[in-house]
Amino acid sequence: MAKYSKWLGGVLGWSFGGPIGAVLGFALGAMFDDKSLSVEEREQRRKEIWSQRSRGGDFNSALLVLSAAVMKADGKMMKSELEYIRSYLVKAFGQAIAAEQIGLLKEILKQDLDVREVSKQIRTALEHPMRLQLLHYLFGIAKADGQVHTSELNILKTVAYDMGISDKDFDSIKAMFIKDPLAAYTILEITPEATDEEVKHAFRRMARKYHPDKLSDVGEDHVKKAQEKFVKVTEAYEQIKKERGIK
Repeated sequence: MAKYSKWLGGVLGWSFGGPIGAVLGFALGAMFDDKSLSVEEREQRRKEIWSQRSRGGDFNSALLVLSAAVMKADGKMMKSELEYIRSYLVKAFGQAIAAEQIGLLKEILKQDLDVREVSKQIRTALEHPMRLQLLHYLFGIAKADGQVHTSELNILKTVAYDMGISDKDFDSIKAMFIKDPLAAYTILEITPEATDEEVKHAFRRMARKYHPDKLSDVGEDHVKKAQEKFVKVTEAYEQIKKERGIK
């Protein structure tokens, strides 16, 4: 019966959670094919991990599946990427839960992922601030080895498009990781031709958009990570102010 568990998990996951549920169902099924555990032990572990996943709801599920998608993008799964994800999960959930989540991620990495369908499901399941935070997190994975490769950038563009993130929002977050002379303006979603007043208005608008409080529904630990975007917006504004002599 154990050899059928991953298939059963996939069917149940699809029934209750769409493409993301199917991916997680297969992964959970594979994890509990371990014949060294009794039926009762496997069921207990399954319940524990599923309850951990449910704490952050759809956001945590999307985070794991899209983590795998970005890791697979360039055909190489780097240790630096896995360590970035592990560090994020430890800060969010603690060592024990993070270890279980990494085990789940490793099973997800073995699957062929329909990234576009997963991203479309995320578009309907998550609010815009949560989707922006996911994209910021995914850029962090891509940059974990020091650079964002073309294949990684392409999949990030696809994910962003299917999650319903605008080109301006995509470019703003991209500029936080891939620097160029105009990065500060791009982060604020303006051009160097903007007036000083427009710069001030853009800062206030972006600060509201990226304010950590927008993520209060996904848990305090994710809110702390969201502060990184807010800090980047503030840094971009301070850089432009200094260059222009804005008081």
